[in-house]
Amino acid sequence: MKKPLALLAITLLLITSIFAQTIQSPDGQLECIFELKDSIPYYSLSYKGKPVLNNSKLGLTIANGPSFKTGFISKDPKTSSFSETWNPVLGEVKSILNNYNELSVTLSQPSHNREILVRFRLFNDGLGFRYEFPQQKNLNYFVIKEEETSFSLNGDHKAWWIPGDYDTEEYNYTTSQLSEVPSLFDKSYDGNASQTIVPMALQTPLMLKSGDGVYINIHEAALVGYAAMHVELDPKSYTLKSHLTPDAQGNKGYIQTPFNTPWRTIVVADKAEKILASKLILNLNEPSKIASPDWIKPVKYVGVWWQMFCPGQGSWNYTDIDNVHLGITDYKNLPPNKTHAANNTNVKKYIDFAARHGFDAVLVEGWNEGWEDWFGKSKEFVFDFVTPYPDFDPKMLNIYAQQKGVKLIMHHETSSSVTNYERWMDTAYRFMVNHGYNAVKSGYVGNIIPRGEHHYSQWMIDHFNRAITKAAQYGIMVNSHESVHPTGLNRTWPNAIAAEAARGTEYETFGGNNPDHTTILPFTRLMGGPMDYTPGIFQTRLDYYQPGDTRYVKTTLVKQMALYVTMYSPLQMAADIIENYERFPDAFQFIKDVAADWDDTRILSAEPGDHIIIARKAKGKDDWFIGGITDENPRTSDVELSFLDPNENYIATIYEDGKDAHYITNPQKYNIRKLAVTNKAKLQQKMAASGGFAISIKKASREEINNLKKRKRN
Repeated sequence: MKKPLALLAITLLLITSIFAQTIQSPDGQLECIFELKDSIPYYSLSYKGKPVLNNSKLGLTIANGPSFKTGFISKDPKTSSFSETWNPVLGEVKSILNNYNELSVTLSQPSHNREILVRFRLFNDGLGFRYEFPQQKNLNYFVIKEEETSFSLNGDHKAWWIPGDYDTEEYNYTTSQLSEVPSLFDKSYDGNASQTIVPMALQTPLMLKSGDGVYINIHEAALVGYAAMHVELDPKSYTLKSHLTPDAQGNKGYIQTPFNTPWRTIVVADKAEKILASKLILNLNEPSKIASPDWIKPVKYVGVWWQMFCPGQGSWNYTDIDNVHLGITDYKNLPPNKTHAANNTNVKKYIDFAARHGFDAVLVEGWNEGWEDWFGKSKEFVFDFVTPYPDFDPKMLNIYAQQKGVKLIMHHETSSSVTNYERWMDTAYRFMVNHGYNAVKSGYVGNIIPRGEHHYSQWMIDHFNRAITKAAQYGIMVNSHESVHPTGLNRTWPNAIAAEAARGTEYETFGGNNPDHTTILPFTRLMGGPMDYTPGIFQTRLDYYQPGDTRYVKTTLVKQMALYVTMYSPLQMAADIIENYERFPDAFQFIKDVAADWDDTRILSAEPGDHIIIARKAKGKDDWFIGGITDENPRTSDVELSFLDPNENYIATIYEDGKDAHYITNPQKYNIRKLAVTNKAKLQQKMAASGGFAISIKKASREEINNLKKRKRN
């Protein structure tokens, strides 16, 4: 009996694995296997022969019908290859290679007479896959109860994580092993204006590092018409499972076929620098839908903003009443509070400063009626986005700005009353066009109206995308705050110039940002797209404004400068009060010089949570800029300039932490020096605790280099 039983076992094994399909990345280092076992779909991923993901289940649970989890047979598997080079409208590099091998498998459920397709794309830097639902007789409409995609990791990896939350990503990161998450979870978050914690779930992009040094980043791409994904953690098996954001009724998505889900992405590399260089998420998005994007430009700006966070420096509201009825309350007959910052005189001062120092634009917050009771009232008609306060003249100010070659940036805080914003959006955009605005910063602070919806539910994802696409029709660039994590849609809609969607500089005046925060964000939040982090705070201690105030920005002044290079964004704010830049004009020169759009980017050295050093070449120029930042630990790094043209000479202007600099005790101590360099140079750069360095490199003639040497001798 033993031989027949053994033969039967072998036969069963062959049957269960007969539908296995394998693809490799173009360079052959990554391998993805798809297979059906007992009619259940699985996939796995390996890198250089080592497992990255063990067999991981695929599928979805449906609220109004049978699930897409089992009962499948495989039919019509297809493989193909693709390679193209495309040029982003704005970006870190001039051109991007999009090269992958693809496997598509149609999965049929005979018992329900329906089918779905799973599509895998394997790049040299990772894997993307999605579910596709063709229109068919038995599958026209369905409601998602949950997506059951899993990521079965092969060990207790180190993780840089924030807790799952349906409404905010504005948390400091926790660094731990996956097995330690349960004991640390309740300590991983503080309060927020809108918050719905998801127990034992983590947000994506999630950065991981295996014990043998493989870096893994899990996220999603092309989030359209679908709820945003979190990942639930099983800390014993080290398995992550997708967890979609629900709507007010608890459902995860309402689908009409044909439909494609967002891509699930796994970026893999043996060096941290390769993770930062990956363009996989962008490549999984559709090409630009804006036929003539010439109006989309990088923006460096200052703004009436930071002063509202500094004690005694300004306010958003015009007066101090606490009960406003838009269209009824007569502001002209109310006493101004004399702290309102968005007044004509102050805005003119910022316009003059921007023009004098070569900035493109000025953001003005608090310009419109309604800020007196804008938050915490669950008020639907909170702003109309077109009615200015008595001391703000949008027509006059835009003419004044245009005469000086400066744009004004509109501010639309919705207070998360999204139904109200939907009603006013066309009117608000027309108002912008009529008054010369071509960019808007939108905000979604507080709980969503319609009540019960979440920031990352399907309904809100549709809204965020609708705001961007409608803005494109009006020729408007969008910088969204408190919005969903980006997923590379800035390729498709490059007018989505930046977003917040993480804990930015403003939190330095709330609970504070940890010194390692900006060494983690490029590996997490910025994997999906550029961030409006609002760096450039030179006056880091707030007791400068009010003696006894213990709050401070947890960086040195020089680290704030380096962030313009390490935190990629084509929208960069010099966020401090402008008088503080006038106190440090030599350091401010770097912010004036640094580009916001790039032809080339080199990740020179990086480790999440520790340090990042990046060099970038300005768009259409021969200028290079280097930024280096560190966590709370001081360190020294060697910076090789081998990326420079070997046939040219350069002068490097180096901005560095001073000898005794420290982010707590001596944050404003810095040195500036100039060196003649070539591509053979190696610079040894010291960084103070939570400090950094910023370097500007420009081509130089022999005469300029000789003059520099003479000045040094003298």
